Amino acid sequence: MNLMNAVEGTEYIIQGIETDDEEMNSFLFSLGCYSGEPITVVSRKRDNCVVSIKDARYNIDSQLASAIIVS
Repeated sequence: MNLMNAVEGTEYIIQGIETDDEEMNSFLFSLGCYSGEPITVVSRKRDNCVVSIKDARYNIDSQLASAIIVS
């Protein structure tokens, strides 16, 4: 399942990043978004998600959220 289907307030573990775009992959890695890391969807507004990664909150768009695979 990707992050767009995640339930708000539930902590998930990132299984991987599904993208062929190396720039997007590098950007997500710089946020601390990589396999084995916990992530929580704090809220959703329009096509954006506010996520919590490593005690920081980020607003990411639907394209980034759909590339993050969680379980």
